[in-house]
Amino acid sequence: MDTISNQPTMHPVFASLAPKNLIHHRQGHPARCLAENHPVQTEITSAKIVIIDDEPLNIEVVKTYLHNAGFEDLRWTSHSIDAMDLIHSFKPDVVLLDLVMPEISGLELLSQLRSQPQFAQLPIIVLTACSESETKLQTLKLGISDFLAKPVDDSELILRIRNVLLAKRYQDQLEVYSEQLQEDVAARTAELKASRQQLVHCLAMAAEFRDDDTGHHVARVGKYSSIIAEELGFHENNVALIFEAAQLHDVGKIGVPDSILLKEGKLNQLEFERIKNHCCMGKDILKPLSSEQIQKYRDHTLLGERLLRESSFPVMKLAAVIAQTHHEKFDGSGYPLGLEGEDIPIEGRIVAVADVFDALSSKRPYKSAFPREKCFKILQEGRGSHFDPNVLDAFFRRVSQIIQTQIEFADLG
Repeated sequence: MDTISNQPTMHPVFASLAPKNLIHHRQGHPARCLAENHPVQTEITSAKIVIIDDEPLNIEVVKTYLHNAGFEDLRWTSHSIDAMDLIHSFKPDVVLLDLVMPEISGLELLSQLRSQPQFAQLPIIVLTACSESETKLQTLKLGISDFLAKPVDDSELILRIRNVLLAKRYQDQLEVYSEQLQEDVAARTAELKASRQQLVHCLAMAAEFRDDDTGHHVARVGKYSSIIAEELGFHENNVALIFEAAQLHDVGKIGVPDSILLKEGKLNQLEFERIKNHCCMGKDILKPLSSEQIQKYRDHTLLGERLLRESSFPVMKLAAVIAQTHHEKFDGSGYPLGLEGEDIPIEGRIVAVADVFDALSSKRPYKSAFPREKCFKILQEGRGSHFDPNVLDAFFRRVSQIIQTQIEFADLG
């Protein structure tokens, strides 16, 4: 491979021998005059250019034109077989390419370049003596930036290179701007997600503090539910969604009197009916607001505005479903709707297992925590009656992770 020359003008031997049917060079130094009369910005003339031509003489002439126009960062080769390695290592801003070459043709090189994502948009200017319309059509299909027939006029060559580089500069700026926009959107999305998660957690805690002064119950049920969902093959986005939504499963407790919620001992029939209503209350709290309600609360504080906006998000819609159905039983004997089998939404069936396990294994005002093996036995006894067998199996397949979560989010004191 040839090495770069620092000579500002073409060697007189090459000037006298330059084939007129390949590269056209006028008397004097028109390229230098062009650079003076049509100044190219420094960042354009600092562009990296690769020249690929099997005739070394042609390369010398093009190099001279480029040097005279102010371009200095040049690489070249007269062996097309070395072209791909040169382009990979040098990473040029533009390539000047001959088509008819003995080792690998220009069309083959074009095809190779366009097949690689990093070079799919690389500006390529074809310099060729081939005048066949079919060849030109092929190069255009492969996405060349420009096509110049030999003999090449030096003034035209420099202007074409300049235009291509200006277009590339603009394209690069668009890509940078697009990347910045994506980063901004990602940051804003993360901010909104964090806000939503905080609101979900606060709302869940507001309900859970009614009968659990640690609030760890909601975190455990959310985590248990996501583990089960993952084992059942849920997409990772839906696993994350159920993790958040499941934490709101008992939000309806906000509407249950303390005398019932905190009662030690068994509830009477009337009290039990009141506690059952927390499912419907939860659904009403979480369901998306109507347009009239949104309008009514438009002028509330920022937190209120966010809460209204988030209430129509998928996580809140799913939370409404879970709040209403997590006390349904697989055999149809649950409440509040008496749904049976797969009529119960899968998310409700998942949270049913997670919630009961946590209720059994945790201390409550009306009971002590059961030993783990007793909890597992009670769950197995509810197989097919209280619980969906498939969901229960998924729970036990991941029981080691369930136990680890139980330890990590254990209640203190």
